[in-house]
Amino acid sequence: MLEPTDQGYLYSFSAMASPCEVHLDGVSREEAARLGGIAEAEARRIERKYSRYREDSVVSAINRSDGWPIQLDDETAALIDHAAQCHTLSNGRFDITSGVLRRIWKLDGSDRVPDQRQVEAILPLIGWTKVLWRRPALTLRKGMEVDFGGLGKEYAVDAALHLIARESDAPALVNFGGDLRVTGPRLDGRRWLVALESADGDDDCEGFLEISEGAITTSGDARRFLLKDGVRYSHILDPRVGWPVRDPPRSVTVAAPTCMEAGLLSTLAMLYGRGAERFLQREGVKAWVVR
Repeated sequence: MLEPTDQGYLYSFSAMASPCEVHLDGVSREEAARLGGIAEAEARRIERKYSRYREDSVVSAINRSDGWPIQLDDETAALIDHAAQCHTLSNGRFDITSGVLRRIWKLDGSDRVPDQRQVEAILPLIGWTKVLWRRPALTLRKGMEVDFGGLGKEYAVDAALHLIARESDAPALVNFGGDLRVTGPRLDGRRWLVALESADGDDDCEGFLEISEGAITTSGDARRFLLKDGVRYSHILDPRVGWPVRDPPRSVTVAAPTCMEAGLLSTLAMLYGRGAERFLQREGVKAWVVR
């Protein structure tokens, strides 16, 4: 969908289970459609390639490897390198093998909390240190999986913005499901105005931020949880123990040069739970935490 704005056009579509927007200033309708189409095509390409829901995706091929090494292309290898680095920097809190926890944690607002025996049964399938990664060959133990859900959308934002900037010098903002990045200030020199999603998951917003460079991402804890005997179990799961992180913030918003960097930091802050603010202060990043 293409709509006029005060200084250009808004191109919108749905991908990666998220609403996606491309704001473009100072361009014609035809140019907005072309540049928006480039961003949409890139988002859909990345979704096709890395979605765990598609049988023909690279992720599905990795997860079907059954203990045998699988050769990866350069783009996928770079994402694996990034994920390995994130695992090291987070002391194991960020782990792309932890997606198997969804088999026991059905975070649908019900009271179906798994017991410790179920958690202990699945922990042997989690742990990046159990993976053999000798680029370009990746070998998972039988039953293990990888999931790029923790970085795929952020990667898509950076990739789409790079393609737009390569094609045009028009001011642009790419926003995929609340993770966004800009090429620079708006046409008239103003900063882009960004609404912060409500930490309660409703239609309200927590406030507004202005951005003229870099990226902003938000990680939240509003929509996916379990509730049993008055205890709320967060969807923020610690892969080292298989249980939800204690006392995570309701949301963490981080500003950084790229969406990949901002997304990692906002996710890690959530994984640090009650220590989120201390972690962000130690990293020296611009961040907004809602408790």
